[in-house]
Amino acid sequence: MQDKKTFIAKTLHGLEELLANELKTIGAEDVTIQRRMVSFTGNTETLYRANFQTRTATRILMPIYEFKARNEEELYGLAKKFDWTSVMELSHKFAVDATVNSETFTHSHYIALKLKDAVADHFRDRFGRRPFVDPKKPHIQLHIHINNHDCTVLLDSSGESLHKRGYKLYQDIAPINEVLAAGLILLSGWDAKTPFIDPMCGSGTIAIEAALIARGIAPGIFRKNFGFENWLNFEKDTFEKVFNDESYERNLTPTIIGGDVSKRAIDLTILNAKNAGMHKFISTEKRSVFDFEPPQGPGTVITNPPYGERLKKEQITTFYKQLGDGFKQRYQDYKVWMLSGNMEAIKSFGLHASKTYTLFNGPLECKYLKYDIYSGSKKMKYKEK
Repeated sequence: MQDKKTFIAKTLHGLEELLANELKTIGAEDVTIQRRMVSFTGNTETLYRANFQTRTATRILMPIYEFKARNEEELYGLAKKFDWTSVMELSHKFAVDATVNSETFTHSHYIALKLKDAVADHFRDRFGRRPFVDPKKPHIQLHIHINNHDCTVLLDSSGESLHKRGYKLYQDIAPINEVLAAGLILLSGWDAKTPFIDPMCGSGTIAIEAALIARGIAPGIFRKNFGFENWLNFEKDTFEKVFNDESYERNLTPTIIGGDVSKRAIDLTILNAKNAGMHKFISTEKRSVFDFEPPQGPGTVITNPPYGERLKKEQITTFYKQLGDGFKQRYQDYKVWMLSGNMEAIKSFGLHASKTYTLFNGPLECKYLKYDIYSGSKKMKYKEK
């Protein structure tokens, strides 16, 4: 039986509970929700599965060294004492990232530099040479988190952020992050059996993530590599077991439609869907959201309309009003979910949201809103403002 270790899974604000549920599903234990992260315990297989199978994690970190430091010199000295040969070789290129919440340590770049020097000097003292630093493509990525005087050094098992699935070779302007897209779908509770539509699909991320979820395809299947593959204790057999496990895949053929007024957006959606092997499950339509005729409900719409960065205030207000009217008239018995960063424009939508989440699309705070569109036979139960 392997020793259990503690890990930290990072995520986006508002997706912590989804990630906790995903981690429990893959066998993680002691799952604890924190701010934009979830801690858990498990063995090596759990770590590999967390990287390979979870849709809402951005990276998985493993704490390797904890200590208290009162100033930068003490931090450097204590960090230098750690046996760095236990996690990397002289030939490994490495990089350091720092997150600081402290009155004593106020400059994260300087802290990263001190840890980098401590690691390099540890090797120089032992072997007469320092390992190379490569911030762009390191073999070993280290993070240091400081809270007041408590310092934790963590090893990054993911490498590139896990939102970079590997299928999206082409993207439209203002693309949505794959982790956020998966989060939107999981929050909606879509059952993968009723029609799913994104009528403003851009480069197709939401539609593709919906297809992957419906089919139970692991998001890590397209990745070229993970950080843990460079670790000294990498277990190739364990990773192959995780990689080849198809037990969670489902033989569903969902109805998923991506629509967009832009021909380029539709072309990108088709290319990205082919890269993901999901093109058989996604049909595309080049048409305006206002001309879109959805299949009969019940169904689910999840969409990320323009927020108005490139539109005048009156234009965006009119656009949202027309959007609300269109959903009301055409999407009876649908659950319509909309992510928007334009709080003013949402007021013009003309429908009352039955659920609201606060999420972030990059640095931009957004509302994720659910609207229940009832058919006339239910006496128009949607509430108009």
